Amino acid sequence: MKYAIIIPDGCADEPQESLGGMTPLQAANIPHMDAVVQAGVIGAANHVPPHLPAGSAVANMSLLGFDPNEYFSGRAPLEAAAQGIELGPEDWGIRCNLVTVQEQIMKDFTADHITDEEAAELLQTVQQELGSDILEFIPGVSYRNLLIYRGENAETPFSNDTRTTPPHDLTDNSVIHDFPRGPGSDLLSSLMSHSVELFENHPVNQKRIAAGKLPATNIWLWGLGITPKLPDFKDVYGKRGKMITAVDLLRGIAALINWERIEVEGATGYTDTNYAGKGQAAIDALDSTDIICVHVEATDEASHEGDAEAKIKALEEIDTHIVGPLVTELVRRGDYRVLVSPDHPTPVRTKTHSHGIVPFAIAGSGITADQQTGYDEIQAEASTLQYPNGYEVMKYFLG
Repeated sequence: MKYAIIIPDGCADEPQESLGGMTPLQAANIPHMDAVVQAGVIGAANHVPPHLPAGSAVANMSLLGFDPNEYFSGRAPLEAAAQGIELGPEDWGIRCNLVTVQEQIMKDFTADHITDEEAAELLQTVQQELGSDILEFIPGVSYRNLLIYRGENAETPFSNDTRTTPPHDLTDNSVIHDFPRGPGSDLLSSLMSHSVELFENHPVNQKRIAAGKLPATNIWLWGLGITPKLPDFKDVYGKRGKMITAVDLLRGIAALINWERIEVEGATGYTDTNYAGKGQAAIDALDSTDIICVHVEATDEASHEGDAEAKIKALEEIDTHIVGPLVTELVRRGDYRVLVSPDHPTPVRTKTHSHGIVPFAIAGSGITADQQTGYDEIQAEASTLQYPNGYEVMKYFLG
């Protein structure tokens, strides 16, 4: 039996006035996702408990079958695992975004999609001026970077009561009331403030402004935590898995549950990603794994930009280049199951992650088709398959 999981990140949404009262899933031309429902079942799952942050770290952990109430300890440590960074028992990982804040408004949580090279140069400056044996700034991908606090020889200032705000939750809104708070917040806020001075006349920003791009005005620190103790997926579910993604968060979860990670040329974590390359890589991986998981960030990025049309286009690209070819290959091989599901809703209206149910579709061997005909939020809500604890869907999927 071969298993495939396709995750169109954040694709669940609400009806849009601009789409005639339809959600992006309803408005999109997604015949292959609809076909999964027609051949199998649709249901609804909640992957983010109400007391945990409505983000991809919690939601994808649940989607892959692990109770976030037990295992979630912060987003940044998962991304550290993606880079092979080991955290000691007193160390904390902290997400370090490069952002554009102007007149105290979060203009762009990606610093206008800053390049890897520009980000590395800015992080090098921050490390030189603000880093130490305790504080290590580590470049990642584009605006997504890390700060590691090494607490072995110092008193750790943070705790589970330290509160931070994801910058993508603040798009076009004031940041005044959303700086870090609680234990260790003075240190985080100080680093953020000092980065403003370092970046103001930085050569990277001078070149970006001259090219008509937004500058990276400062770092934004959030998502801190210690390394979670996720078990090996095979020990829990008896299956081997591989992950295809362009996002360090999913790479990190894969590393911690002992899934191999497959890198695809041209996979960007944005709407311009290499959809066809991801689909082909998934097909190629079927011979060497029990489960292949394809995560696509494009739908979530479109939501963060408030762009319903871009979200629809990304859904159609996923359907055409990933779901269609992958399911065709699975059917050709024989016994299979396929799961299509986002992790959490990301409404275009709010431009940020939210709590709430998401639709999932499962088809394949041993799955008896129900009466639903399409893949969308409305049909999922009408289904008898309802999972308030979303992590339980994995047991159903694997049979």
